[in-house]
Amino acid sequence: MPPGTWPAPDHRCGGGGIVVVSADIGAGHDAAAAELAARLALDGVEVHHLNFFTSLPKPLHGMIREGYRSLLRWCPLSYDALFTITDRSPPLVAMIRSALRSARRRMLMQMPPDTGLVVSTFPFANQILGPLRHSGRLSTPVVTYVTDFVIHPTWMATGVDTYCVIHEATQQQAAVRGAPDVRLVDPLVPARYRPPTDATRRAARAQFTLPEKGRLALIVAGSWGAGDVARTAREVLAAGCVTPVVVCGRNDSLRRHLAGFPGHVMGWVDDMPTLMQAVDLIVENAGGLTCQQALAAGLPTITYRPLPGHGRANAQVLAGAGLTTYVRNPADLCQELTRTAASALPAFTSADDMAAIVSATLRSGAGVDGNPR
Repeated sequence: MPPGTWPAPDHRCGGGGIVVVSADIGAGHDAAAAELAARLALDGVEVHHLNFFTSLPKPLHGMIREGYRSLLRWCPLSYDALFTITDRSPPLVAMIRSALRSARRRMLMQMPPDTGLVVSTFPFANQILGPLRHSGRLSTPVVTYVTDFVIHPTWMATGVDTYCVIHEATQQQAAVRGAPDVRLVDPLVPARYRPPTDATRRAARAQFTLPEKGRLALIVAGSWGAGDVARTAREVLAAGCVTPVVVCGRNDSLRRHLAGFPGHVMGWVDDMPTLMQAVDLIVENAGGLTCQQALAAGLPTITYRPLPGHGRANAQVLAGAGLTTYVRNPADLCQELTRTAASALPAFTSADDMAAIVSATLRSGAGVDGNPR
């Protein structure tokens, strides 16, 4: 099932199915939710998808999404300041939770009456689901899958039963912030993200009309093509040790801006697993879904010119855990590109399958902690 797509209406949950709440802001939250739904479907579990934004008054959906995109593009320092302030100010997070209070009733109304479990992949959804669960208005367990490597306070909400994270460093952060139950799980990315062989790399390069020989660096910046991507592409090219392959996502203006770029420029790519088979390393700037995909594919990864806020915070956690290389200036870029491209695959400990945990919990009729509901 492609990221961001969902089962047809006849697959909606019944008989104690699962509600997955994500958000169509970027692609990472929806992609994780879609992968979870696909795995659960293989186990015969019915899934109902809710977009967090449908619980808000209609104008707010576009305002929040486009406001967020505009901050990243035009006022990155303002977004960085907002991320930092909310990270350090519990009262401000409480204000956000209060502002979302009016959405609780509508979210409840959108859930089928026989819902057996609720899963969230978006932090603000926790600020609605947690209070509902804590107050008893939502009687089913609430599980969240944290799509970042850093735990921002907006992920945390009293009432959320279990937090699923993909690395020990994130697990420790969640515990420090007071999470009652934190589980280590494998990334929610499709099984097609796997280490390449010589044969699959040759086939992938042929499919995307990429050079048969030489080292290729895949430059990605999410579905929005956010950040200083053009500058990154030029600096990777100038390093002279790899050939850049730039994915612009749905950012058509970025693709037009890079017209004539000596490397390889693509727009939206439907088959990212195969494209990752074609390259030797990843250069990214957000530390979210792409890093999870790269880890699953066994690709060395460099974080360069990270996005403000969550991008920089993720970069520090990832580099500290030895999962990526954080390059902070152009002077070090060539050396790190050469070293990273030739390095061993990053170590990533296999953990539990989140879908198996969710499915077992649903069928047991118990809470995530094993106690009866």
